[in-house]
Amino acid sequence: MGAGILILILLVLFLLAYIIYGKKLEKIVNINKNNPTPSHVINDGIDYVPTKREILLGHHFASIAGAGPIVGPVLAAQFGWLPAFLWILFGAIFIGGVHDFTTLVASVRHSGKSIGVIIEESIGKRGKILFLIFGISTLILLISAFSIIIAHTFVKYPQAATASIIFIGIAILFGYLNRSGKVPFLYLSIISIIFLLLGVYVGILFPINLSVNVWMIILFIYIYIASVTPVWALLQPRDYLNSFLLYGIMIAGLLGIIFLNPTLKYPAISSFHQKIGDLFPILFITIACGAISGFHSLVSSGTTSKQIDTEKDSRLIGYGGMLIEGVLALIALITATYISKGNYFHLLGKGGNDAIAVFSNGLGFFMSKLGIPLQSGIIFAALAISAFALTTLDTSSRLCRFAFQELLEDSENQLVKKHIVKNRYIATFIMLFIAGVLASGKEVLKIWPMFGSANQLLAAISLLAVTLWLIRKKRTFLFAMIPMIFMFIITITSLFNIGLLNIKLLNSQDKITASIRLALTVFLLFVAFSLILLSISEIKKRKKES
Repeated sequence: MGAGILILILLVLFLLAYIIYGKKLEKIVNINKNNPTPSHVINDGIDYVPTKREILLGHHFASIAGAGPIVGPVLAAQFGWLPAFLWILFGAIFIGGVHDFTTLVASVRHSGKSIGVIIEESIGKRGKILFLIFGISTLILLISAFSIIIAHTFVKYPQAATASIIFIGIAILFGYLNRSGKVPFLYLSIISIIFLLLGVYVGILFPINLSVNVWMIILFIYIYIASVTPVWALLQPRDYLNSFLLYGIMIAGLLGIIFLNPTLKYPAISSFHQKIGDLFPILFITIACGAISGFHSLVSSGTTSKQIDTEKDSRLIGYGGMLIEGVLALIALITATYISKGNYFHLLGKGGNDAIAVFSNGLGFFMSKLGIPLQSGIIFAALAISAFALTTLDTSSRLCRFAFQELLEDSENQLVKKHIVKNRYIATFIMLFIAGVLASGKEVLKIWPMFGSANQLLAAISLLAVTLWLIRKKRTFLFAMIPMIFMFIITITSLFNIGLLNIKLLNSQDKITASIRLALTVFLLFVAFSLILLSISEIKKRKKES
C-alpha cells in the first residue's frame, strides 16, 4: 500500500466530516455566537482570558497534541498499519471529534468548569468527587509518562534541549509584548517565528548534554513554574508559537509522503499479541490522542473553555483540532511502518522510550525528498516534538492543579482552603511530587498502557457526562452514548488485563512500582463502576419522574 494514497484518503474524509458532521453537531447543541462566554463574564486576567481563535487553536492543539499522537501510533504500529489506520480514521471522526467538541461546549455553558461539575448536576456530588479524583490520577500518569519521554529525547537529541530553552524565553517575551499591545499581533507573530527558527539553529550549534536523571529534575522544576504563572505569560504564547513548528513539520511530512508515496514495508496486520499487549483492547488505548483521548476533555473544560471568545469558535477548535491531530497520528504511523519490522523494533529501543526517535528518523527521511538535508530534518523533527511534549507537560500540571483545588473547594477545613484551594503553589507541588515518584521507573512501556487505559476511561466518563447533559436538555444523545459504551468496554477490559499483569509482578524487582500500578488499577475500576451505577440509577429516577 502506498503511504501517499493513505494520507489523501484520510484528508478527504476528514474535510468532509468537518463540513458535514461538524455542522450537524453545532445544530444539535444549538451553538449561538451571541451567548456570553466565561472568558468575557469572568475575565480574571490569569485563567479566564478572551482569546483570538487563531491563538486559541494553536494553544488548544499544542496542548492536546504534544507527544501523544506520535508515541501512541508508533507503539501501536506493532499490530500492523491497517488496524491503526482504521482506528485513527473512524475514531477521530465519530468518537474523538464528538468528545472534544461536546465537552468544550458543555464546559463553556457551565462557566468554564470541569466535566466534574456537569457530572455533579447529573448524578450528584459523589459523581463529581469520583470524576475529579479519576481525572487527577490520569493527569499524574500522563505527567509521569511524558517526563520520561522528554528526558530520553533530550539525551538522544541534546540539540532539542537547547532549542526548547530558547523557545521558552521567546514565548515569555511574546506574551508580554502581546499583552501590552505595543507591537501589532501580525508583526509580533512573524518576528517570533523567525526567532524560533534561529533558536533551532542555535540548538544545533550548542547542544546541552545532561543525564536522564538531571533532565527529569529540570523538567519538574520547569513545569512547576509554568503551571503557576498567568496563562498569558508563558503557557498560551508558547503553545501558539510552537503550533507553527508542528504545522511546519506536518506540512513537510505530508508533502514528502505524498510525493514519495513510499510502500509500507511493515505488515498490514501483524500478530494479535505483541510486547505491549493484545490487539484488543490495547490498540484502542495505545492510540489515544490520534483517535480519542480523555485528556482532551480536561483541556477543553480546563483551559480552552476559559479562553474561548465566542461559541462559534467551538467547531474549529474542538472538532477541527481533533481532526488535525488525527492527521499527525497517521503521519506518525507511516514513519513507523514504511520501514521493515526489524528496523522498527531496533529504532524503538528498550522499554519503548525512543518512539520519538522512530518518528524523527522517518520524518527526516520524507523531508529529505523535498531537498532538506536528512540529518537536519531528523533534528528539526525531534526539536519540534520535544517542544510539544513540554506543552503537554505544563498544561497537564496546570489542569491537575485545577482539578485538585476543585476537589477540595467544598472542604470545611480552613487550613485546606487557605493552603491548597487558594494557594496554587502548594497544590501544584503536591501533584508534581506524586508524579515524580511514579516516573522513577523510567520506562514508558511500564506506564503507557496504564496511562492509556486511564485516559480512555476518562474519555468514556466524559462522554457519559455529555450524554447525561444532553438527556437533561432533551436533545439527541445517541451520537455520544454509542461511543461512550464502546469506550467503557475497551477500557474496563484493558484495566482487568493490566491488573492481572501487575499481580504477577508483585514478586519481581519491580514490586514497588507494580504495587502502585495495581492500586491505581483497582481504584480506576472502582471509580468506573461507581459512576456507571450512579448514572443508571439517575436515568431510572428521571424516567419515573417523567
